[in-house]
Amino acid sequence: MKKLNFIFILFSITTSAQTLEQFISHPIESNFAASPDGKHIAWVLNDHGKRNIWVKSGTDLPRQLTEYQSDDGQELSQLTFSPNGTKLLYVRGGAANRAGQNPNPASLSEGAEQAIYYKDILSKSPPAKIATGSNPVFFRDGIRFLFSKGGQIYESPLDINATPKLLFSARGGNHSPRFSPDGNEVLFVSDRGDHSFIGVYNLLRRSIRWIAPEVAHDNFPVWSPEGKQIAFIRTSATKIGALNNLTAGVKFEVWVADAQSGIAKPIWKSPADDGGFAQSYVNTPLAWLASGRILFFSEHQGWNHIYAISDTGSELKDITPGEGEVENFIPDATGKFIYFDGNREDINRRHIWKVDVTTGVPVAVTAGEGIEMYPALAGNVVYAFRSTATTSKTLVRIDEASKTTVPVNPQKLNTFSSAAFVKPEAVLLKAADGTTIHAQLFINHAASAKRPGIVFMHGGPIRQMLLGFHYSDYYINTYAFNQYLAAQGYAVLSVNFRSGTGYGRDFRRSKNQGPRGASEYQDIVAAAKHLQSLPEVEATKIGLWGGSYGGYLTAMGLSRNPEIFKAGVDVHGVHDWSFNGQDATNLWGLQKNELDVAVKSSPIADLSKWSGPVLMVHGDDDRNVNFQQTVDLVEKLRERKVPVEVFILPDEVHGFLRYESWKQVFEKAKDFFDRKLK
Repeated sequence: MKKLNFIFILFSITTSAQTLEQFISHPIESNFAASPDGKHIAWVLNDHGKRNIWVKSGTDLPRQLTEYQSDDGQELSQLTFSPNGTKLLYVRGGAANRAGQNPNPASLSEGAEQAIYYKDILSKSPPAKIATGSNPVFFRDGIRFLFSKGGQIYESPLDINATPKLLFSARGGNHSPRFSPDGNEVLFVSDRGDHSFIGVYNLLRRSIRWIAPEVAHDNFPVWSPEGKQIAFIRTSATKIGALNNLTAGVKFEVWVADAQSGIAKPIWKSPADDGGFAQSYVNTPLAWLASGRILFFSEHQGWNHIYAISDTGSELKDITPGEGEVENFIPDATGKFIYFDGNREDINRRHIWKVDVTTGVPVAVTAGEGIEMYPALAGNVVYAFRSTATTSKTLVRIDEASKTTVPVNPQKLNTFSSAAFVKPEAVLLKAADGTTIHAQLFINHAASAKRPGIVFMHGGPIRQMLLGFHYSDYYINTYAFNQYLAAQGYAVLSVNFRSGTGYGRDFRRSKNQGPRGASEYQDIVAAAKHLQSLPEVEATKIGLWGGSYGGYLTAMGLSRNPEIFKAGVDVHGVHDWSFNGQDATNLWGLQKNELDVAVKSSPIADLSKWSGPVLMVHGDDDRNVNFQQTVDLVEKLRERKVPVEVFILPDEVHGFLRYESWKQVFEKAKDFFDRKLK
């Protein structure tokens, strides 16, 4: 017994020397862009919340292009090169909420905005703000651009003294402008609420024509390579009383129209409700390649795959066959090949594949224990973002012949260290109803003492946690914290409960999930029981934590099974599915006759058994889950004398934008678990 105590004390001393900063100060690279000639590339590097743009030209070393020095939560995105590659437009700041307020998580006294900036990459002059707005698209001349603002499309020169002008006046929310191959026309979508149109604006005649207008939602229009035709995706218009339902799909059709007459016809119709997710969860829902093939996503064979078809509707082919989801792709210049990412042949990771769009036989471009996402091309050079179990999302160049990757900017940060990281282990669980569930276990086997167990649940719920750093900033941070908890003497099980992505359509659309029965909660119980069965874990000390949907499941565990779950950290969770607060609860399309089961599927349905302590975390500018969800539950628990601790982040949004916010949340959570479970 004395020997065990000595080992435990030694382990405690070792782990206490590790700081949270070492685990979460990883750099994050994102938002790749390449010039049309492939000579220049640009991307964003987030270092301790300080976001800056980096560029690399030819064989030159990478260099920092901007000089933002504050952890102010102002995102950099939508990097766009001019046609000659020497000019760069980018957007700084996030979109406004319903009240017209842009994210300002640092509570800057001057406020915040979303604005378009211009930078000559060959000049030492600082970036210049051109206009408030987003989604810039260059004209062919490289000195003017289009952008979106307030549901309208504007035109502006690269001149800080110029006043942007409305491109045209049209009803609805007009967006997604695309220039025709000759540069004389602009293709766009006009969203009218319960329906939407495809429009073409002629820059020479200054006139609008509509493409096959119908009582339908028409979206994602693309030009044919020669500009004579237009393809788009059509779904049914919104009927009176109809609501979006995250757990359902929609029927959709691929249409092709004559660009001048607007006469259109469908070339493919989905067999069932195989759309919705297939268009919203991918980077390119529809593409018309230089080779003439039209590509689109569909789930009609059970997985989200890419299909190729001719413009007449013949020669339909699944070009990404096999079990596994596909999320992003990029075509080469010829249009004969595409590079795509997915978890085919490696369900716990993502890799890059290449496929001939005619034969549809994918060939692996990357493999192994890395996670590769978002393939991109600069000329003939293939790039992607890559992470591992010990390295965060990093921009890499891919050598196709050797299937190796090389970091584009191999800089080191002094504070980050993965020395104490454990290798996450793949785990298969069986829920009470027999459903197979995937999970990842974080545990330090070198420690012999018993330790508390913690179940982690992701948000979404359309997410999949992987065997390494995630490709989403939010889950990059949660992965690092799970590693920190494992190093600090916990066993953490991250569970990919039903309703998540990565395992096919039927798993994601599991019956009776969320507000219609909370069927996925039994997966959380199965995860807890697995932890309890491990000889390294103290079965009476099981906690749980998660954000958003994971916060919902945290509250479910504490309210339903206090005999299992002894403490929880609930980060911006949903607690009452029946609450009509214009937030995440609206995504499930609940009808009035479903509100009773929605309440019964909520943590607030019965708080009589809730006895364990909880730490509630929320940013009060949350645009996904209404802040009142936390207000309501905190007050109800306090009335019942349940031990509640609260940590509120004024002006922070749902996916915390500041490094300091994440750091404070994790410090509070670690301290909370230490006090309640150790």
